[in-house]
Amino acid sequence: MTGNILGERFLVLSFGESHGRCIGAVVDGCPAGLPLSEDDIQHDLDLRRPGLSMVTSERSEEDKVELISGVFNGYTTGAPICALIWNKDVDSKPYEQIRKTPRPGHADLTAFWKYEGYNDWRGGGRFSGRITASFVMAGAIAKKLIHYTLGIEVLAYSIEIGGIKAREVSDDEIRRLRYSNEVRCADLEAAEKMKMKITEEQSKGDSVGGIVECKVFNVPIGLGEPVFSSLESDLSKALFSIPAVKGIEFGIGFEATRLKGSECNDPFSVKEGKIITSSNRAGGILGGISNGMPIVLRLAFKPASSIRKPQKTVHLDTLKEDDLIVPGRHDPCIVPRAVPVVEAVVSCVMADHSIRAGLIPPVIKTRL
Repeated sequence: MTGNILGERFLVLSFGESHGRCIGAVVDGCPAGLPLSEDDIQHDLDLRRPGLSMVTSERSEEDKVELISGVFNGYTTGAPICALIWNKDVDSKPYEQIRKTPRPGHADLTAFWKYEGYNDWRGGGRFSGRITASFVMAGAIAKKLIHYTLGIEVLAYSIEIGGIKAREVSDDEIRRLRYSNEVRCADLEAAEKMKMKITEEQSKGDSVGGIVECKVFNVPIGLGEPVFSSLESDLSKALFSIPAVKGIEFGIGFEATRLKGSECNDPFSVKEGKIITSSNRAGGILGGISNGMPIVLRLAFKPASSIRKPQKTVHLDTLKEDDLIVPGRHDPCIVPRAVPVVEAVVSCVMADHSIRAGLIPPVIKTRL
């Protein structure tokens, strides 16, 4: 199995490059009978599109999805689903200028070494954040599948950008407010400060990073296949496939290192005849297996590496140090556009594990 495929039963094959003809995904293992349309996928794609706000790249792509296979008369057929979008607003000239001077912080140099120059370097090629559009297409299918069959809900949102932290908000506020602003934060006061911070650093030719939190509600008990396919393991592997992710934590994460066992453990109790935990410091997963509580995880995103500030690099032909100012159109902060990508990737893993656990049948009987 290659590095372009995610999952065991709900398989996602991602294809395409930043400046190639198209970006797409093939999903295999989606049951027959799921109501699905291009509109279902387009909704999520629109949330990650570039060129829609002051805090994203100026690249203007329509990102109009086309379903090529696997859907007939409004329902999935059980066959592989192929979804793609065409790259239209492509300008590779800036990358011609820096082809021999790899960008610090980017995969230009490691890709050159690994593929000995045969890789598509335009726009970062396969290492561009643009490939996450394929994650979103597959994730939109997964999200509808797990919500339609099991009622699972996946919510991602920004909680920190450029050192500005959002206050703790209710789940209802997250649902109502996270997409009401350009930075995808449910704390509106912090959201305005985050936006100002991004534009401030952008004006200096720099970029900022941040943290995305994700919660998964109505999770069935028992998802996860220890030890090497635990739910945490598979979520972590999948989420680290998103460009610029540099860290992940579940529940209280690293905060647990500063607590005693008596302070960290989640006590068990009974509610309406069911065993629950009275707190959720573990983040909904124990021993790599879901315990029925909401899954809570956070991702650390580094600042975008393509910046206009002068940086030191090395010329690949002369092997001499060189100065670099990155031209082109780039996000000053990728966190806002990463929010729907995180939702998509988490949904794919949840769909895969739900099918593996036998909770989703091969045919969804939505009609007679």
